Amino acid sequence: MNVPDDVEDLLRQLAPQVLGTLARRWGDFDAAEDAVQEALLAAAQHWSADGVPAQPRGWLLQTASRRMVDRWRSDVARRSRELHAATEPASGGAAQDDDTLTVLFLCCHPALTPPSAIALTLRAVGGLTTAEIARAFLAPEATMAQRISRAKQRVAGERFSMPAPEERPARLRSVLRVLYLMFNEGYTSSAGADLTRADLSDEAIRIARLLHTADDDAEVAGLLALMLLTDARRPARTDASGAPVPLADQDRSRWDRARITEGTALLDAAFGRATVGEYQLQAAIAAIHDRAPTADATDWSQILALYSLLERMTGNPVVTLNRAVAASMVDGPAAGLAILDGVDDALPRVDQLRAYLHERAGETDLALAHYRRAAGRAINVAERRYLEAQVARLS
Repeated sequence: MNVPDDVEDLLRQLAPQVLGTLARRWGDFDAAEDAVQEALLAAAQHWSADGVPAQPRGWLLQTASRRMVDRWRSDVARRSRELHAATEPASGGAAQDDDTLTVLFLCCHPALTPPSAIALTLRAVGGLTTAEIARAFLAPEATMAQRISRAKQRVAGERFSMPAPEERPARLRSVLRVLYLMFNEGYTSSAGADLTRADLSDEAIRIARLLHTADDDAEVAGLLALMLLTDARRPARTDASGAPVPLADQDRSRWDRARITEGTALLDAAFGRATVGEYQLQAAIAAIHDRAPTADATDWSQILALYSLLERMTGNPVVTLNRAVAASMVDGPAAGLAILDGVDDALPRVDQLRAYLHERAGETDLALAHYRRAAGRAINVAERRYLEAQVARLS
């Protein structure tokens, strides 16, 4: 089904708000999430054909409420709750507050493991499919479906409200991780025809802004700064055909200077307020790239130092890949390849990076072999075409 971008963006924004209203009214997060998913599918079909209704939130809420009534009608023991919800006004009486943050913190309940909390939130708040979430975790889709189902059941009986300020720090790490993964899936889509999904990255930025307004935390500011500084390059990341444009070849005059200014200001204000965290470090790296007037003017020595610190802090293998790039820019491609010797071959884009470094080292045959392997593994269509073009160029 071909859903217009404006309809998809609206549905993504309204979904957690409608979910919040239903979960609060019925007290059953699991059933409410299923009902909202069914309502979203119906809306995508009807709105794409007939246009967006005058009150889209009320339309979704009424449709999801009907799904809830149908689901509960067979349960005699819950008849009184069904009647209460069925007679309550669907749109006029609904609260118009944005429940996105409440849903976000509920999904990141401390009773859930971090992977389960993140998976559930990406589904309920981010609107990602189970397959997309599975790719983000490098896990089988069936495993991820079971994880999400168990997580929904676990939070089903929890009170639907924002946690008290003293309770939020326990959930904040998962909340930030969710928004980070959601943004990354939008900035470089793991599948599909296009390199990016602006709807996802824009929604991650919107929610991060809400969180920054509600929580004066340095890492929240750091994550929002990272998103803005990274997303500022989006206009130059693809050419007219939609093919990826490497950072070094991008037209920097097309970068969004307003986002760079905002992100830099957020980062500068966050530094010094508390212990520097991983998102502030990543934002600092992004700021170095954005401040460089040309690719040759990039301070790679500083970037290498920051990636080394970030790697020690997180132990994240993706950070190791980025450190390999920085090391190659400072000490040559052999230094980058030496770092990659201990990296898991299953990591996304590791073959593409090896190909790039072998080519810089003049090892064309090895570069060609890795480009071929990378193209064979790529799921995103735009990325696969780019890699196939590199194979053709070297062949």
